[in-house]
Amino acid sequence: MRDMADADPTSRRSLIAAIALAGGFLLLLLSALTSITTFERRLGHAASVRQSLEVQTRVADMLSLIQDAETGQRGYLLTGDPSYLGPFETGVREAPKAIDALLVITRDNPSQQTSLRELEGLVATKLEELSATVELRKNNRGPEALREVRSNNGKATMDRIRELVGQIRTEERILLGIRSVDAERSARETRFNIIALTVIITLLAGVAFYIGRRAYEHLQATNRQLVEESARREAAEAEARHIQKMEVLGQLTGGIAHDFNNVLAVIVGGIDLARRRLDKGDANVSRFLDSALEGAQHATALTNRLLAYSRRQPLQPQTLDMNRLVSGMSEVLRRSLGERIEVETVLAAGLWRVLADPSQLESVLLNLAVNARDAMPEGGKLTVETANCHLDSDYARQHADVREGQYAMLAVSDTGTGMSADVIARAFDPFFTTKEVGKGTGLGLSQVFGFVKQSGGHVKIYSEPGAGTTVKIYLPRSHEAGEEEGVHAEKAAMPGGAANEIILVVEDDDRVRVVSVAALRELGYTVIHASNGETALELLSDENRKVSLLFTDIVMPGMTGRVLADTAVQLRPDLKVLYTTGYTKNAVVHNGVVDAGARLLVKPYSLDQLAEKVREAIGD
Repeated sequence: MRDMADADPTSRRSLIAAIALAGGFLLLLLSALTSITTFERRLGHAASVRQSLEVQTRVADMLSLIQDAETGQRGYLLTGDPSYLGPFETGVREAPKAIDALLVITRDNPSQQTSLRELEGLVATKLEELSATVELRKNNRGPEALREVRSNNGKATMDRIRELVGQIRTEERILLGIRSVDAERSARETRFNIIALTVIITLLAGVAFYIGRRAYEHLQATNRQLVEESARREAAEAEARHIQKMEVLGQLTGGIAHDFNNVLAVIVGGIDLARRRLDKGDANVSRFLDSALEGAQHATALTNRLLAYSRRQPLQPQTLDMNRLVSGMSEVLRRSLGERIEVETVLAAGLWRVLADPSQLESVLLNLAVNARDAMPEGGKLTVETANCHLDSDYARQHADVREGQYAMLAVSDTGTGMSADVIARAFDPFFTTKEVGKGTGLGLSQVFGFVKQSGGHVKIYSEPGAGTTVKIYLPRSHEAGEEEGVHAEKAAMPGGAANEIILVVEDDDRVRVVSVAALRELGYTVIHASNGETALELLSDENRKVSLLFTDIVMPGMTGRVLADTAVQLRPDLKVLYTTGYTKNAVVHNGVVDAGARLLVKPYSLDQLAEKVREAIGD
């Protein structure tokens, strides 16, 4: 008691409330048990009342069946009309079933069971009598059957049946009264218990509310401390993420600036030297122009790799067999890797088809092979393997970017120097490389990563220092029919055009339009051009001019190239369309995939690429 007195008022109130709450819950438990018992008793009384009512109903129905059977029997005996046999047959069939049901219902009442057993025998006797007279009538012995009826031999049986039915119903009426009183008493007790429970619950709710409020106030204070601590941690983590992001961004921009400055130096230097030689009257400038072109091509490749890493390159996926693609590249790989590298292919039988851009997949394979070659400076073995795989739910849970399902795998393994865990963790970062300066851009694996992710696949590196490296690419299985050939083939001669083939070039950039028009005319086509969609539609409205192809940029101010093409095709349904763009997220590329039926030439493009795409579009 002294401890209670010495405690602070808040603690004493909390302790008293807790004791009251515990006592209240005990009282609530006792009241609940009492209510359950009372309710179950009420249910039993209600069931007894329903039983008495059901017995009375079924007894009355059984008597009605016998009376209907007797009426049908007499009608048939007097008239010979078979329609009277319906009630008779129903009674003969259903009356015994009714007695069986009554015996089941009243199995807890010995008195009723005795009466029903006697009634069962009387009903059987009565039904036999009725059936015998009906059989006599059916056998053309009607007078004999009528004499049997007039003899009143079955009257005593029927009178006893009615008497027993009356006794059974009377006893059930008495039981019904008793059971109804018991049911009403149980209902009153149940109502009282519900009221008591309601009062107890209300009191407990009040106590619980008080304790809960105190706990809530304490929790709020604790939460404030946690929020402050969390805010401090989040600020520190945000700062760390910002520093890491700036490091990655610095590495990315530094790499881009370094590589682009190099290729721009080659381009500018080559063009500048060629111009100076031409100014002097020296036409021998091809090596300078070749150098500038090589630099431009390197810049294009660098841009494409950056787009691949950011998953923004326009893919043109086809259903293909990777076994065929690998087989078609075997000789190219051997030439690219040199004599010191042994190349082995292990191709799985029944390999599943995949939906992927074949040219990009070939580029990925060549990229991995070159990386493997660089990891084996003293020579070694490169193995290209394919297999069917199922990445299960456990693997998908361990890799957030993986979906469970069936995949076709392409693995490239080498016996080279291998990679440490730290290098593997950064291998897909753009411009990250362990090669010597000038030996690589650090975008090879970034391009592989971007292409695989954009294709809905998964890529994994397995490596140990000194034990070699394996890069596994998983592409989702495709169930689409058909198969396209790989793109690697001997280069055909540049296709040209004819003067009667008119191409309408639509480009808002004057410099690009001038170059495009000049290139197409160089290929032999007749070219007309416009700087916007409205002017292009005016040129197309000339019915005397038969335009073979609309070659249009997509991203233009005002009317876009897609809107122009749709409108132009409505004017001239036979018009062929070839799109071009330097920005891949546009009206004909969705989720990184070129729309079906759309032909796209991505800037910048060479004369060879322009010639091939134009000829392909016109000849489609």
